[in-house]
Amino acid sequence: MSSIEIDQLESVSLHVFKAIFGEQKNVQIGQEIYRIHKTKSGLRNVTIEGIFFIEQNPNKDSHWAKQAQTGHKILWGLKGRRYVLRVMDGQFQNLIKKRN
Repeated sequence: MSSIEIDQLESVSLHVFKAIFGEQKNVQIGQEIYRIHKTKSGLRNVTIEGIFFIEQNPNKDSHWAKQAQTGHKILWGLKGRRYVLRVMDGQFQNLIKKRN
């Protein structure tokens, strides 16, 4: 896979979500295996084809952190500094604004 296409984004994100919250050490996308890392604060993350996937930090003071504190599982996808997706409790949401 050379890059994640829009139509593959949901499938890839759900695979990553299951791997991260299933506490796996790797995630397989197609024929490629990607290692899941942890930040210094223990947040699990992986970069796949330029998209950085990371679980929500529950130790922040935000709406999403409060959701994570109450048991919701939240995964973010960033491309550069821009949020492009969110998976919350297994429900995918594309955050890329559609252009006319």
